Amino acid sequence: MSEEELKAVLDKHKAWLNNEEGGVRANLSCFDLREADLSYADLRKVDLSETDLRYANLRYANLRYANLRGADLYGADLYGANLHHANLCWSRENHTNLCVVKGIDGLISVSFIGSRKGTTLYDAERDLIRCGCFDGTLEQLREKNAARTDSEIWKAEYEAAIEFFEKIMAIRGSAKAI
Repeated sequence: MSEEELKAVLDKHKAWLNNEEGGVRANLSCFDLREADLSYADLRKVDLSETDLRYANLRYANLRYANLRGADLYGADLYGANLHHANLCWSRENHTNLCVVKGIDGLISVSFIGSRKGTTLYDAERDLIRCGCFDGTLEQLREKNAARTDSEIWKAEYEAAIEFFEKIMAIRGSAKAI
């Protein structure tokens, strides 16, 4: 998709958000938007499922309620982006800049661990974890990790990450009780 075509889609989407005539909700599902400059873009409620967003600039983008299910966010810059209620299930986000992302209260990450030295993301609100090729619950990751035979170091790193996720959730849980 060319920059001009993308701009036209986003202009129609903006009109749709404002209930203006000619407005159309953007569906960018399965598109190749590698390295696209979407900084400051209003992407509320956009379908970006299975979209290739590798190395995209999404700084300060408004992604509230956006569908990013299965999107490839490798190397994407989401600094300052608003992801409140965005669907990030099974997104691929290794080496993504998630610093100061708004609206992901339950999302916890640990980087540079295991065989691929990637980022492991844990969605605590839904008990979903993405760790390399693994998608599942925290308990399922613990079971898979316990069965590892390839490296005691990687096994220890993943166990430490699991314990970290549990400790953070315990702290957050006790803070809510106050």
